[in-house]
Amino acid sequence: MNVLWIGGPPGSGKTTVARRLARLHGLRRYDSDARTWAHRDLAVKAGHPAALRFEELTPAQRAAAPMQERLAMWLQAERGPMTVADLRALPSSPLTVAEGTQVLPGMLPPGSRAVWLVPPAEVRLARLRARHGPGWAPELYLRLGELIEAEVERAGVAVITREDALPEVERFFAEELAAGPLARGPEERARLLREANEAVVEQYRAFFARPWSPDASETTARPFVCECADPRCDVQVSLVIERLPPTPVLAPGHRPWNRPEQAGVRGQSR
Repeated sequence: MNVLWIGGPPGSGKTTVARRLARLHGLRRYDSDARTWAHRDLAVKAGHPAALRFEELTPAQRAAAPMQERLAMWLQAERGPMTVADLRALPSSPLTVAEGTQVLPGMLPPGSRAVWLVPPAEVRLARLRARHGPGWAPELYLRLGELIEAEVERAGVAVITREDALPEVERFFAEELAAGPLARGPEERARLLREANEAVVEQYRAFFARPWSPDASETTARPFVCECADPRCDVQVSLVIERLPPTPVLAPGHRPWNRPEQAGVRGQSR
């Protein structure tokens, strides 16, 4: 498996680092959140009690459940093997960077190259509050973060604690990034960006298909990565889920890969 693994608690910056690393170096990105509902469907099909219980409850009932039950319904342990299976099914080229809370030392295939982002708890809390609302962060995420941090510490694996983790992650994976394989030119880079955006659409379609979810697929907006030609671009464009255009998603003033003036970036890895 040509996979670079990034784990860590909620709010540790895994998604941001993986997105930027993939964009800079021409990697495929495995978005753990985008596979949430596909994994839940697999667990339901297998008759997993906690997965069945999750689907039976309303969001309010889940939030009121005891912490131990909420942790079980998170399917942390169950999603690890599902993630490995997903990644085994992907093409071997280019390298894939995979991130998620379920990326834990015990679920990785032998020989895996992995690092865990564990910034200070106050940094994670601030990020969760910014994401979910001023002065508030889900209690489940905080408890899950404590459990992940403890497991990573027991395992003695590679950990990055600095808030701006990307430079250290690049150094950690420097040998793998140098060896590749990376995206072969601008056309493949453009396909990888589109693939990431389409995964977001599928994620929310699966969520809105739940009988207990709101019927809001035609009005809910989410950030999509800009599909421009700049490998350093980290702009996200807010679009309604069901309105992802067939043409490249571009931030104002950004150019697509197929513009003649972008010929100079063909084949570059950065």
